[in-house]
Amino acid sequence: MFLLVSYLTDQRKNKAYLGDYPPLTVLIAAYNEENSIAFTFNSLKNQNYPAPIEIILIDDGSSDKTIEQALGVGLKSLLILNAQHGRKAAALNIGLRQASTEYIVTIDADTYLKPEAILQLMIKLLNGPPGTVACAGSVYVKNSRASLMTRIQEWDYFHAIAAIKRSQSMYQGTLVAQGAFSVYMKKALIEVNGWPHGVGEDIVLTWALLSKGYRIDFAEYAISFTNAPETYQQFFFQRSHWARGLLEAFRQHPQVLRNFKLPTFYIYWNLFFIIFDNIFFFVFIPGIIAACFGHFYIAGPMTLAVLPLGFLNNLIFYIGQRELFKLNGLRVRKNILGFIIYVLCYQFLMNPAVIYGYLSEWFHRKKTWGTKEE
Repeated sequence: MFLLVSYLTDQRKNKAYLGDYPPLTVLIAAYNEENSIAFTFNSLKNQNYPAPIEIILIDDGSSDKTIEQALGVGLKSLLILNAQHGRKAAALNIGLRQASTEYIVTIDADTYLKPEAILQLMIKLLNGPPGTVACAGSVYVKNSRASLMTRIQEWDYFHAIAAIKRSQSMYQGTLVAQGAFSVYMKKALIEVNGWPHGVGEDIVLTWALLSKGYRIDFAEYAISFTNAPETYQQFFFQRSHWARGLLEAFRQHPQVLRNFKLPTFYIYWNLFFIIFDNIFFFVFIPGIIAACFGHFYIAGPMTLAVLPLGFLNNLIFYIGQRELFKLNGLRVRKNILGFIIYVLCYQFLMNPAVIYGYLSEWFHRKKTWGTKEE
């Protein structure tokens, strides 16, 4: 309910920036991305940004034609660095050391940027209040027609993730400046020693900045699209890594809980996420199973009363996001089946992955990606 109220009461307008725009560096860590890197680089080539853009591609030991595809686009100011195949964080830190500008934009190798995306991202950062050192862009699903799983995730990005980030930014404390599309001040990155080693480098880095008292914003008009996992197995590993990253952030930056400032307000909400996720998995799901056999100890017929509320929340988010898309010359794809499954079943699909991530971090399991990034 708090999220919904915050979303409905957000009356902030997209303001123009009247100063000079600074040059910036785009960092892209890539591993075997020959099928997507040219598409990504063409979107960079078409950016309407009024200052120089330096592009650094860190090839993380690719064995395919990633570099050839990147060079074929003909981008100016392109620097290609070679790294030994390892973690994405290590590759980004190599790029950070070579960056010659004071602002660092990160995008994934499969991210497509709208022509105004970097401009809008910088407008939000440069217009931010004092102490704003990073800004997350809006990320949506690019391959939403690839499988049923991507159709379902399309609504998660379009509704939940976008609404949560927008609400968090009202309190100047966006909790994840995701690597798929964000901008950072270089001096702030250096102050926290760049991207940390781990499966949740994005959230741990963001919390490191928040623990220093900095502010993190969100630019809803800086629109990008990226590929979502196409199979449930890939989705499971991704969401378990995100959940594990949350615990990594709490482990590495517990002091953020003692920072009672506005930007860290949502940190305490994340504590409840961990509690609610466990209650859902260990109490509610068994209750639903028992109810199917006529045992209504936990869940009963009244449980169905939450369904209209879920549909209402998603309807409100849909109307708001649809207007945002219209303002940016986009339209919402028809995806009724994905929406129905998202509303009715998404939590049941995601929750086991989240619990697995929590347990993996709690018991210090080996940190692997379970994808091609490993």
